[in-house]
Amino acid sequence: MKPNVLIIGAGGVAHVVAHKCAQNNKQFGDIHLASRTLGKCQAIIDSVHAKGSLQRPGVLHAHALDALDISATEALIRDTDARIVINVGSAFLNMSVLQACLHTGAAYIDTAIHEDPAKICETPPWYGNYEWKRREACKTAGITAILGAGFDPGVVNAYARLACDEYFDRIDAIDIIDINAGRHDRYFATNFDPEVNFREFTGTVWSWQDRRWTPSKMFEYRKDWNLPVVGKQTAYLTGHDELHSLSQNLDVPNIRFWMGFSEHYINVFTVLKNIGMLSEKPVRTAEGQEVVPLKVLKAVLPDPASLAPAYTGKTCIGNMVRGEKDGKERTVFIYNICDHAENYREIGSQAISYTAGVPAVAAALLIADGTWDVRRMVNVEELPPRPFLALMAKMGLTTWVREGERDVLLEEQAETVGV
Repeated sequence: MKPNVLIIGAGGVAHVVAHKCAQNNKQFGDIHLASRTLGKCQAIIDSVHAKGSLQRPGVLHAHALDALDISATEALIRDTDARIVINVGSAFLNMSVLQACLHTGAAYIDTAIHEDPAKICETPPWYGNYEWKRREACKTAGITAILGAGFDPGVVNAYARLACDEYFDRIDAIDIIDINAGRHDRYFATNFDPEVNFREFTGTVWSWQDRRWTPSKMFEYRKDWNLPVVGKQTAYLTGHDELHSLSQNLDVPNIRFWMGFSEHYINVFTVLKNIGMLSEKPVRTAEGQEVVPLKVLKAVLPDPASLAPAYTGKTCIGNMVRGEKDGKERTVFIYNICDHAENYREIGSQAISYTAGVPAVAAALLIADGTWDVRRMVNVEELPPRPFLALMAKMGLTTWVREGERDVLLEEQAETVGV
């Protein structure tokens, strides 16, 4: 029996997930999409047909669902006989969807850490506040739950595991670098859900340094990186999901996350924050209406999926890893380059959504064939990285390794790379 797949969400990442599931539907059964807005799901299905993404004839069906309603989500999982649920909806839904999977026996995949809408930047490690509290329940139920199976978190976690297993005897530091060197035609926009995007940058920046959590402020620390393809780029020390599992699962004293921001983005962000538009706390208007400024801002900003047609340029995301191998110091950059325009031509997506969506489908395929069907809750770095990275290369996301001045495709290297 091939597993039916239920995709929860209908944004830019869900668009990619649907297309990639369709492109690999020899390994899947029926494919279902669900979100609060039925029309958005149907639009994605229409795009799958328009692009000819189905590998072979198969079922794609849209459903209306409030995924915060656990009973309704359970009912949909049972009605569709979904054995794999790919949750690419809002990060506020994670625990509800996971609970529905626990009750129905379906495998669970997400691409971002759970968030409480009433709280910003909780005490690290963030996974300990919600997800990891369900570890025992997943193990008891025999449910595979793969957390953070996007790109960052997700692929960068696999890069970290690969570095530990094959490139180093000891790792001193992992710097995760996320650069979007692309351009779109809007004055200001976020590349994924504005509400979640801004919440990442309004709290304390937590990084893992000298084996302890170290706080700083957003845009307090910047660093220039000379990177493949995109060249010299400025990035800022930022808090991010994967630090909160890598710091606990790997024996690495320093793990930091750096994200690129333009001066224009920083200026607009700063103004919005200073006038209170990034607040998650309700305010009352002069007319007596209660509104949340952050939700109002989300409503007026462009839908991230709408950026795709005009997006040009490339992304570069990877891990700069420093340590020792065979008694010698070593620095290796493990990375991916993704092209906005190529992604749009293929499936009508921009690269930010593409890099998040492809890995989630690769994880689903590895659950379907048993490679990653571990019957417990795991973060990506707890799983073998080679099958994941090899599969993604076939699906459109190749991995490169730079050492010194040399860049080599990971697939061209042997599985043991001590020299």
